[in-house]
Amino acid sequence: MDTATPPPPGRVLPRAEWIKTLPQTVVASCVLLLDPRDRLLLLRYAPDQPGAGTWWLPGGMLDHGEDPVGAAVRELHEETGLRLDRPPRLIGFDHRADVQGTGPVLDFFFHGGTLTGREPVRRSPEHDRDGFFSLSELPAASLTAHRSTLTALLAAARSGTVVCLREGRPV
Repeated sequence: MDTATPPPPGRVLPRAEWIKTLPQTVVASCVLLLDPRDRLLLLRYAPDQPGAGTWWLPGGMLDHGEDPVGAAVRELHEETGLRLDRPPRLIGFDHRADVQGTGPVLDFFFHGGTLTGREPVRRSPEHDRDGFFSLSELPAASLTAHRSTLTALLAAARSGTVVCLREGRPV
């Protein structure tokens, strides 16, 4: 949660102090990958992880100084062993006001393309299962976030557009 206190009216703060009053937001990047049957790659979080037992796209938080595209590429490789042959394309972003009491999160979503079906997925210890799912096959009760998020992102990937989401739902 944001605990910064703005200065009293009329008082100008030095830049270093003013920066400390700005809202703090966690930034993350995820990658949507498809198989030849147009199914989404999802990973399930392992029992010792936050979100244990839930499924979501490969991705995670940005490292200090990292940009969203770089984080998407890095997280995809760390979590699946997969490397993209070209930069992923932005397909959406989502603002969530508060995630598990940590405050606001801004998620960037990228389309990494379609796999040939021959690439092996090598999961990180953070995940215990992986699978490809059509929208009708999604494990709805055990998704990390909203099914509507994946539906909107898949539509954006297919159409070449970008979707703006708020709390996982198109605005």
